Amino acid sequence: MMRFESRTFAAVMLALSLLPAAAADQEECLKLVFDRFCLGGDFRAQLSRAPQPLHQQRQGDSEAAIYFEGRERIFVMAYRGRIYKVVRQYRPSTRTRFDELLGLLSDVYGPARDLSEYPHYAESRGARIAAIRRGDGRAVSSWNPGPGWNVELSWTRELGLALTYVVPRWEAERREAVEQRL
Repeated sequence: MMRFESRTFAAVMLALSLLPAAAADQEECLKLVFDRFCLGGDFRAQLSRAPQPLHQQRQGDSEAAIYFEGRERIFVMAYRGRIYKVVRQYRPSTRTRFDELLGLLSDVYGPARDLSEYPHYAESRGARIAAIRRGDGRAVSSWNPGPGWNVELSWTRELGLALTYVVPRWEAERREAVEQRL
């Protein structure tokens, strides 16, 4: 009888010792993005879930995966195995769509910081849109809603209309590591 209780006690202790590890894994998810990408989560665990990405790439400590949803693309980027950035590229890229998303995001996260940049001559709405399309300007709105992560809505020539969730600390760490290798 004593042996059974010892085994039961050992099993319970083992199970309890695993609980903090499971809780720690859940705590590392800073934000669930687009209902399926865990910002701050494990990249390999993400890759094991359906749907599978259509493209993957790895370079040193950096990894990326691209998912398609209709006409839109979702880029998931990781550094040292942790997801630090999730970007959704919207198509088509229009000012109307930018304004719609800006309104929705402002309802959720509050007023945005406007980080837009335009040439000095681009004062009208039409001139600003033309500057974006030429690559001379960019519309950017930013929020800092949670500890350790930011949200950015941008419209640029390179990426078009994009919604980005990012862990700035990890992005800076990755950028610094890349610069040191150059």
